[in-house]
Amino acid sequence: MKSPRILISRLSHIGDCVLTLPLLTALRREYPDAYIAWAVEKPSDQLLRSQPGLDEIILIPKGWIGKPRAWGAILRDLRSREFEIAIDPQGITKSALLSYLSGARTRIGIRGRWGRELAPLLNNFNVRQQRDHLVDRSLELLGPFEMDESRADFGFSLEPDAVDAMRQFLANSRVSRRFAVINPGASWASKRWETGRFAEVANYLAENYELPSLITWAGPAEQAMANELRDQAPKASILAPPTSLNELAAILSMAEFFIGCDTGPMHISTAVGTPCIALYGPTLPSESGAYGAGHLHIQKWHQDGTCRERRSADNLAMQDISAEDVQTACDRMIQQLEDGRRAA
Repeated sequence: MKSPRILISRLSHIGDCVLTLPLLTALRREYPDAYIAWAVEKPSDQLLRSQPGLDEIILIPKGWIGKPRAWGAILRDLRSREFEIAIDPQGITKSALLSYLSGARTRIGIRGRWGRELAPLLNNFNVRQQRDHLVDRSLELLGPFEMDESRADFGFSLEPDAVDAMRQFLANSRVSRRFAVINPGASWASKRWETGRFAEVANYLAENYELPSLITWAGPAEQAMANELRDQAPKASILAPPTSLNELAAILSMAEFFIGCDTGPMHISTAVGTPCIALYGPTLPSESGAYGAGHLHIQKWHQDGTCRERRSADNLAMQDISAEDVQTACDRMIQQLEDGRRAA
């Protein structure tokens, strides 16, 4: 099959969509003439629109699975594309149901721990994944194609207009040279670190390395955190402007390194080649860490439980990470970067 028609069904969570990009890159590398579409919800579609390996983005309305009247329109839309293969890296009912509605005869999904809800029943070629990290697990779905599952390439493409806009912002701000990015937000409250400790890290970088910190944010709640951080480190930090996901990716690509929790911006940093210092509590770096070499992960202990329990838990494990722990990681990261420059 030289030019198959392939659907990727990975609907939600910005970070998880980013971590699925190596699957897209591998498929495009193997099948340069294939038609590859991606079914996704907002806002992750923003990042996908700049990725050249995709032929089409199929935007799926949020909450559609609870509205059976919407299924007919989605079915007709998907069937009109005559998919032959559907791949479900998300492994839950709503992603697998889209694969099923597409009419693809081969529907590749997940069995075992990561194949949840009704997904294993709706997919008809389920792969038992052996590795832990989401990138590696997504690539294991290439097994039925008899493709190399070990080569992970994000193939991330920056949007030129977004790069220009962020360069202009930096030119107009006092961030005129090297800078770190601090992103204080996270989707789960249990993943968040204290804003005051981020401020201590920003002050440390400014005082010891003359390295300013750019604070990124999205939405009112994170903007409040970012403002609080800036107020506690006024000479060491500057607030990023409101950004689209593509503008965020652009400015992350310009940073020396990223500091933050297990969240979408951290995974975008990984995809654009910026090293990360990532803080972990209720999730595991082995499963959702910054992927590849050169990143530093900090976790004192894992806050265990079901996904729902960990999502709604207090951030006890995150509280046990001290500002000194992150400052030490910054020392190590800066030394790594200096060693790399000398070696180059």
